[in-house]
Amino acid sequence: MQKQSSRLAIGAAGVTVVLWASAFVSIRSAGEAYSPGALALGRLLAGALVLGAVLLVRREGLPPRAAWPGIVVSGLLWFGVYMVVLNWGEQEVDAGTAAMVVNIGPILIALLGARFLGESLPPRLIAGMAVSFAGAVTVGLSMSRTSSGAHASVLGVLLCVLAAIAYAGGVVAQKPALAHGSALQVTGFGCLVGAVACLPFAGQLIDEAGRAPLSATLNMVYLGVFPTALAFTTWAYALARTTAGRMGATTYAVPALVVLLAWLFLGELPGLLTLGGGALCLAGVAVSRSRPQPSPATGTAEST
Repeated sequence: MQKQSSRLAIGAAGVTVVLWASAFVSIRSAGEAYSPGALALGRLLAGALVLGAVLLVRREGLPPRAAWPGIVVSGLLWFGVYMVVLNWGEQEVDAGTAAMVVNIGPILIALLGARFLGESLPPRLIAGMAVSFAGAVTVGLSMSRTSSGAHASVLGVLLCVLAAIAYAGGVVAQKPALAHGSALQVTGFGCLVGAVACLPFAGQLIDEAGRAPLSATLNMVYLGVFPTALAFTTWAYALARTTAGRMGATTYAVPALVVLLAWLFLGELPGLLTLGGGALCLAGVAVSRSRPQPSPATGTAEST
């Protein structure tokens, strides 16, 4: 039973990583017609509607009172601040630089998890994160060099750093909430909190929706239904069954998948340096998620 639950958690994490990688392609398209705040609000409203409908169908009521502090903090930081600031940051710096800077997030998650959740930092996790971060830097630098007209403004870099901090804080706040509420409850009400926080952008959303091309609006809806409603729920399901540090390290696979998706859907052929960086990202995730082999002498796992 435990092995089956572990496999389901790994599968859920895989769904999350693939959908979050696809979000980069959709954000690029929708961001041409929607401002950062309006895009975040539209995405969150779509996600909240889908999650609310599922909650009603499954007859899951309000989360327990003990889950609400984590839901509110993660909703404000991760669903609210992170989405707005990341959308804004990607308008100021190229995608490669944004991906490289935001990928300090998993490191912050591991450190905050150790500080506030009492999680350990096993050598395999640290080694895997180091390898993956090197890969993310490689991907970022290679994409920066090939992006035409790209510029790395100080404001853009600072926004991406703020996005990484908000992301890490949201994950660490969400973890305790999952001990009291279901993954669907924590995600659904967290998304609702983020949408409420973004309501000041409602005027921009209404104005821009009237002028935006259909493709941009469809991309915004896609972001709400799949990378938000579905992917954040599968993330919460997996997070409830492992540590915040290990889950954070899993997201290092995102840059590698973004390269692949950009190649398939945008026709952007990656260079050898980019491919090498993507391979490092995946290798680091494999190391961070691996378990120590049993000791031949004792038949028990080595200490990590």
